[in-house]
Amino acid sequence: MGLLSLLMQNPVTFLMLAIPLLYSIIFHEIAHGLVASWFGDNTARRSGRLTLNPIAHIDPIGTLMLLLIGFGWAKPVPVNFANLKPSRLGVICVALAGCTINICIAMAAILLMQFEVFSTSSIFSTVLPIVAKINIMLAAFNLIPIPPLDGSRVLMEFLPKQMQAPLVRIEPYGFFIILILLYTGVLYPVIDVVQNLIYSFISIFFA
Repeated sequence: MGLLSLLMQNPVTFLMLAIPLLYSIIFHEIAHGLVASWFGDNTARRSGRLTLNPIAHIDPIGTLMLLLIGFGWAKPVPVNFANLKPSRLGVICVALAGCTINICIAMAAILLMQFEVFSTSSIFSTVLPIVAKINIMLAAFNLIPIPPLDGSRVLMEFLPKQMQAPLVRIEPYGFFIILILLYTGVLYPVIDVVQNLIYSFISIFFA
């Protein structure tokens, strides 16, 4: 995403970009917890994770990765899926909540770019496209059906019980599997396909 070079070339713009990017991953996690509470699970609320205070959400490595390379994460919000009622709808809505909020942030950034006051600003004309692009990338990445990504939760709700077991078994190793797939480049074509679908959806509103 060129964020590291932006830091070196234009620190002021980078600092203005850092806040919306940080809150992009924070809002992603808050959305999970908030929707979970709507379906009957208040674990995130009791854990103090429905707050905008970044201290409650920041994962040091994930935040550093986000600000330096344009991709990162916050601490996952705790959700007890057994408490969700109705169960299947609850799991699907909670899983999709984070990706949905990232798409909404991207749409908000694109909408602001339609106004001359933002499009002619040297700072905002740099910041807003990056905010939109990274949020779309975050949504696309999290929709991939590999545990513990959100897409795997959705997939499991549509699989027979006997086919859910393999996904559950690999979840403890999912992070390492994802890193390997990213390092080898296997995931990038999949991410590109999902991103293109999201772009196509957003373009409906800006045709």
